Amino acid sequence: MPWREMSARDSAAAWLPEVSGILTGQDILATGCSIAATQQRDGAIGWPDGHVDAWNHVECAMALSACGLRPAARRAYDWLRATQRQDGSWPKTSTGGMVTDHAAESNQVAYPAVGVWHEFLVTGDEEFAAAMWPTVRRATDYVLGLQTARGELAWERTAAGTAAGYALLAGCSSAHQSLRCAVALAEYVNQPQPDWELSADQLGHVVACHPEAFADKSNFSMDWYYPVLGGPIRGSSGHDRLAAGWDTFVVPGIGTRCVSDQPWVTGAETCELVLALDALGDRVRSAELFAGIQHLRDPLGGYWTGWQYANQAHFPAEQSSWTAAAIILAADALSGATGGSGIFRNAAGRWPVAVPADTAACGCSADALPGPLEHP
Repeated sequence: MPWREMSARDSAAAWLPEVSGILTGQDILATGCSIAATQQRDGAIGWPDGHVDAWNHVECAMALSACGLRPAARRAYDWLRATQRQDGSWPKTSTGGMVTDHAAESNQVAYPAVGVWHEFLVTGDEEFAAAMWPTVRRATDYVLGLQTARGELAWERTAAGTAAGYALLAGCSSAHQSLRCAVALAEYVNQPQPDWELSADQLGHVVACHPEAFADKSNFSMDWYYPVLGGPIRGSSGHDRLAAGWDTFVVPGIGTRCVSDQPWVTGAETCELVLALDALGDRVRSAELFAGIQHLRDPLGGYWTGWQYANQAHFPAEQSSWTAAAIILAADALSGATGGSGIFRNAAGRWPVAVPADTAACGCSADALPGPLEHP
């Protein structure tokens, strides 16, 4: 057994998420240990090929914390602090501690705010929240430097410093949740950021009401469910959105397609849809999907990335840390085991996101706006 897995098991919390009839707490712990076993000595958690990006790294840190592997989670957050660049960003990819793509993606740079807020919700560690606040502040300021007047976020800033000329719906939906978590953290450390809140309002409105703002990636399931998962679309509008794409993306009993035109379901997309359904209060279908994707589970606790059901083969032929992380976070949401279990459900619970902060910027007439989107 790798030394990292041994130390992780020894430090696991006594409580663990579990989903009755599907996964036990010990099953979840084994999955967490499969993530911890891939953690590099500097704290980074990468893809199967070894490269690291901030978004997937943070998702893995959240999963480690949710199943009680706190030392490994804290090493992951230490890595974030150590590798944040002077401008507040993280590189798009790095391998072996060396930057391999110097660009920075807006959703990646935003996501540490979700991880830090989640870690605080799980542990209640005030010192951790205070220590990570400067990291989140710099990252959030960087991200908002990529926001257009209308409200969407440019997908990335290139290595040459140029903002991309397009935005992505899934990325902006994820960044909306990140901004809400950053605002919550700012309020907790008594450094409120009202400008961030206005920016989040504008971003949420554009996601909910302005599809023309985004590059067309509608063949990807993430563009379908992420506006619900990230918070801009909830209530009856959220149910309607998921219903409209259900037959396109969901394969009964198997999971959720990554792309609409391929016979390929993936564990991460399926579990994110579980989280989106849970955020809408649809507990029945969320549990059914979660049960159905367990065919990707390895007996040792890891998860295969996906299943090509026409060829009856795992595709790609790899087990990925972020897939295991999505399983753990979905299990926590379904079980309510930790203080962070509602972080996706509650992403937009305080804000009416259908109404923009600036109607002129997005071209909306104030008297033609919809009412605030309701939340469950």
